[in-house]
Amino acid sequence: MANRGPRRVGVVGYGRLGQSLVSRLLAQGPELGLELVFVWNRDPGRMAGSVPPSLQLQNLAALGERHPDLVVEVAHPKIIHESGAQILRHANLLVGSPSALGDQTTERQLLEASNHWNHAVFVARGALWGTEDIRRLDAAGGLQSLRVTMATHPDGFRLEGPLAEAHSTGCRTVLYEGPVRGLCPFAPRNSNTMAAAALAAPSLGFDGVIGVLVADLSLTDMHVVDVELSGPPGPTGRSFAVHTHRENPAEPGAVTGSATVTAFWRSLLGAARPRSPGPGLLCLQSPAASSPPGRGSISAEKPPPSETRSSDWPPTTTIPVLPCPTSPGSPF
Repeated sequence: MANRGPRRVGVVGYGRLGQSLVSRLLAQGPELGLELVFVWNRDPGRMAGSVPPSLQLQNLAALGERHPDLVVEVAHPKIIHESGAQILRHANLLVGSPSALGDQTTERQLLEASNHWNHAVFVARGALWGTEDIRRLDAAGGLQSLRVTMATHPDGFRLEGPLAEAHSTGCRTVLYEGPVRGLCPFAPRNSNTMAAAALAAPSLGFDGVIGVLVADLSLTDMHVVDVELSGPPGPTGRSFAVHTHRENPAEPGAVTGSATVTAFWRSLLGAARPRSPGPGLLCLQSPAASSPPGRGSISAEKPPPSETRSSDWPPTTTIPVLPCPTSPGSPF
C-alpha cells in the first residue's frame, strides 16, 4: 500500500498546553510523520507572533478546509460541548477536557457522530496514574470502588457555579466529595483526572467513581492526586486494595502540572497512529461495541487532622447510574 503522507494535525486551544504541543509539532512533527495544519484559539491575538499566520484558523467551523486527520482539543470542555460532534465530521478527535463527557448529552452526541462519520474519539488519560491497571481490573469484574482526590492551592482552581462560592476554612478544606458527574460542571478544568478515572472504569462510570477536590494552602507549587481503589472481598474476607500518591510540580496558580505536558504529547503521538493507538489514551465506546477504535468508538489517604469541610458545598444529589463507554489509557 502506498504511503499516504504525514498525518495532518490541528490544535484547538493555545494556552500553556496548546503552546507546548504546537511547538513540538513544528519542531519534531516532520520527522515523526506529523504535519501541523492549523491552530485555533478563542482569542486569536494570543497566537500573534508565535504561530505562523498561515496556520492560524480564525473560524473553528472552517476546520474542514484544512483536511485534518486528527484534531486535538486542549481548550475548555465548552469546545467539546459545542463543537465536538462537528469536529468528528472531518477528523478523529483527541479530547483534552474529558470532564465534558460527564454531560450525558455530549457523550451521546459524540458517540452518534463517531458512528455516523466513522471517526474515533480518543481521551487523554492525563494525570491518572495506573490507568491500564484500573481498566483491566474493571474489565475482569474486580473493581468495587474507585476514589480520586485532587489537592492543590486554591489559586490553582477555576471553579464555577455554587462551588465558586465555597471558601477554605482551614489549611486543608474539602470543597467537594461525591460522584464525579456532579463535580464536572462546576470544576471543568480541575476534574479531568477524575473524569479519566470514570472512563477507565465503565462499570462505575461518572456516577460510581468518587471525586474529591481539596484546597490545600501548603501546596503552592504542586498538584497532588491520590487514587484509591478496592475489589470485592476474597476467600479470607479481605479485599484487594491499591493507593497511589502522585505529586506533580506546577507553577503557582497553574491549572496544568509540569508532567502533564509531556504525558499529553505521548497521548497525541498515540492518537496519531492510523491503526493502533498507543499508550497514553483512553477509548470510549458504546457498551455494545467490541470493535477496535474506529467506527462507533470514542477512543477514553486519610485526611490530616487539620482538614475541614466547606459548609457551602455539600453535594447531596444522587444521579441514576448509567453505563459509560470505554477502552485504553498515564499521567495529568
